[in-house]
Amino acid sequence: MPTPSRATVHVNRPLTMISVAFLQAQTNFVADRVFPQLNVPKRSDRYFLYDRGEFNRDDMKERAPGTEAAGGDISIDNTPTYFARYYSYKRDIDDQVRENYDEPLNPDTEATTYLTHKALIRKERLWVTKFLTTGIWATDVTGVAAAPGASQFLQWNNPASDPITDIRAGKTAVLESTGFEPNVLVLGKRVWDVLVDHPDIVGRIDRGQTPGGPAMAQTQNLAALLELEEVLVMKAIHNSAAEGQTNVHAFIGGKVALLAYRPQSPGLMVPSAGYTFNWTGLSGSGPGGTRIKKFRMEPIEADRVEISMAFDQRVIANALGYFFATAVA
Repeated sequence: MPTPSRATVHVNRPLTMISVAFLQAQTNFVADRVFPQLNVPKRSDRYFLYDRGEFNRDDMKERAPGTEAAGGDISIDNTPTYFARYYSYKRDIDDQVRENYDEPLNPDTEATTYLTHKALIRKERLWVTKFLTTGIWATDVTGVAAAPGASQFLQWNNPASDPITDIRAGKTAVLESTGFEPNVLVLGKRVWDVLVDHPDIVGRIDRGQTPGGPAMAQTQNLAALLELEEVLVMKAIHNSAAEGQTNVHAFIGGKVALLAYRPQSPGLMVPSAGYTFNWTGLSGSGPGGTRIKKFRMEPIEADRVEISMAFDQRVIANALGYFFATAVA
């Protein structure tokens, strides 16, 4: 009688220690990390903008005996508004599919993770269209391959370029215009990959490194070098192909950089280049204006898991941003 082979006596089952899913790390996404998050109870409302010129004008005058003090008032623009757009996505878990799930897979956890990932991509892509393009900030400069002119700079992939001077010039320009110095730098991944090996940056950071060891141009090192609170690198990717077509993956953040000022937290009379208004007034919404719910879809014999979020990403003071277009080739 023939000896049974391994294949006939063992039925492959999922390994309980692993499963394979291409979930990007949440740290790859920057949309909720660049500007303050403002949780608002109403879906739309007004906010106030002060005229920065009124604060920075020297209007105080010498006062003679028996006369009134020189005085003035503050101009307030109460016309700006926000409107939190509402986004949703769902996944249905069919009863028959649920009954056939093997450990370690859990259909509810899987659906929640999947939907959260979709929400991160949607928010990141919207953030890029709102903040990372020309014509949004008070100052745009464009990288060129050679002989930069007005409002241009030498692209940072060129070893002869001077990104440290370019970025500091941007900080100084914003400070002179507003009185606030940019404290955060957002870089596309391609831009970071160039800066991390730029000879000027490596040379500055190399001082103090272990003799004979490599200079590690990490984000915190670059932030310290440029006197910034934080450097953020956009590492998230997006597949632009339609379902069923060949995947077309690319970084969501392009070959650009943004210098901006942000406060530690939002507040009255606190300027910021941008805010994200999260509508938390919708029943069941969490602190970020996001809610996930599960409910029964009896006509199709399935449980539905659905994620929704309502927010508005807005430029608040465009003078507090300085944008580098095509920073690398």
